[in-house]
Amino acid sequence: MRNLIIGLALGLALAAPGYAQVQRLMPANAKHGALTGDPHPYPLVEINRKVLGVAPGGVIVDQNNRFILHGALPPSANVLYVQDPRGDVSRIVILTEEEEARLEQAGRR
Repeated sequence: MRNLIIGLALGLALAAPGYAQVQRLMPANAKHGALTGDPHPYPLVEINRKVLGVAPGGVIVDQNNRFILHGALPPSANVLYVQDPRGDVSRIVILTEEEEARLEQAGRR
């Protein structure tokens, strides 16, 4: 019984770090930007000091990879965003500091 408990504890200890290292997939056609300025009423968002509309069905993803509503956008954050053919923002991904560093290192900034 003791060996079973030790084996389970060891298995859980080894599995936890692997889960923490899963990287998010970023949109390949995304542009890098920063949320700036005062909050705007829905469906407007300010990225790189330019006011853009959020497309119908537009998706906003926070640093924890959760979908959030427009009203939950932080006042400032580094983001990747995708624009549709009309110029509306169809996807916003709020970046973590690690993701921002990887983009900077890859020269996407």
